[in-house]
Amino acid sequence: MVCASNSPAMKRYNNRFIAAMLVYVAFLCPAVWLFSHHPPTGLVAYLIAVLPAIPIVAGLAVAGIYLGEEKDEFQRTIFVQSMLWSIGATLTVTTVWGFLEHFLQVAHLELYLLFPMFWFFVGISSLILKARYR
Repeated sequence: MVCASNSPAMKRYNNRFIAAMLVYVAFLCPAVWLFSHHPPTGLVAYLIAVLPAIPIVAGLAVAGIYLGEEKDEFQRTIFVQSMLWSIGATLTVTTVWGFLEHFLQVAHLELYLLFPMFWFFVGISSLILKARYR
């Protein structure tokens, strides 16, 4: 059984997610530069700091839209299971790291790294699940 999906829903998901991540980079790079060279203050600083989070929220919404559009129940199940395994892995890593931070004063794990960590684990778990069902 082939687990790769070339469905129209998956193609739309990929296009939308890539677009959201391109907007993320387009918002993040100027924000980093601005805070490094000409730090804004007040309300403007808050708005610029939050701006890169908007496409991240959009990326999560894109995943939900995909689940509503995908007609192949098996592909939806693989995606949902991948996300669930990823949530578990992300929570495990962050909990263990939190205790290490607390008791051993290891380097602080920046919260903005949770989003890429989550999607990294989605990718890994998706590969494992697809290999399992071949």
